[in-house]
Amino acid sequence: MIAVIERVSRASVTVDGRITGCIGKGLLVLLGVEQGDGDSDLAYIVNKTAGLRIFQSEGKMTLSVMDIGGEIIVVSQFTLLGDARHGKRPDFTKAADAGHAQMMYEKCIAAFADMGLGTAAGEFGTHMCVDMSGDGPVTILLDSKRKF
Repeated sequence: MIAVIERVSRASVTVDGRITGCIGKGLLVLLGVEQGDGDSDLAYIVNKTAGLRIFQSEGKMTLSVMDIGGEIIVVSQFTLLGDARHGKRPDFTKAADAGHAQMMYEKCIAAFADMGLGTAAGEFGTHMCVDMSGDGPVTILLDSKRKF
């Protein structure tokens, strides 16, 4: 499982002119589910994201999204699994099938909500317009297999 974490002052997702999710200060999480990802991968991404100390206090990044009472918006993004090392067209064969990916995506959203975080989401399997105002910018890459 791969996640791109972006610290934001606000973010929203729109599908067909309708806002599906909107947050203020917090984190935008772009989530890619890989074949074979399970509950341990999900737990790693959720716990690491919620605990990342990337918000400022006294000039240093020492606070997590939980510490600041921030929110999280999760967007499913299978293109994070695109392998573009060969040729110019990415290969998405490592991405999980839609059924498994959607289940893991929904579990991720629920896990953040269960932690008491204000949680919003995109809409799985649709064309989404993601609007965000980056804060920093601060962008963190997470991989549950710890490849990077």
